[in-house]
Amino acid sequence: MEIIYAVAVGILAGSGVWLLLRPRTFQLIMGLSLLGYAVNLFIFGMGRLAVGKAPIIDSQLGADPARYADPVPQALVLTAIVIGFATTALFLVVLLGSRGLTGTDHVDGEEPDQ
Repeated sequence: MEIIYAVAVGILAGSGVWLLLRPRTFQLIMGLSLLGYAVNLFIFGMGRLAVGKAPIIDSQLGADPARYADPVPQALVLTAIVIGFATTALFLVVLLGSRGLTGTDHVDGEEPDQ
């Protein structure tokens, strides 16, 4: 399972970087989103990949803490999703404003010579 998880994070990060290098602003925004998803998955994976384990340690049971999932990465990823959604909305508003002012959606504001 760890190999599949690592490959998924790698594909998302690679695709995000490739889209960041494209000349259009919409591709840039999609690249930032994919890169954000890759980072979120990476942070989520730092809390141990475990299926069916409780997220909180019950002190009355006196159980081994290694049997439980870590809730901190889950909270960090949830916060990052909300912040990522807000910044994507802001980027889209700036994209629309820039396209209205310049008439093009290229990152540098100029159409390439053809």
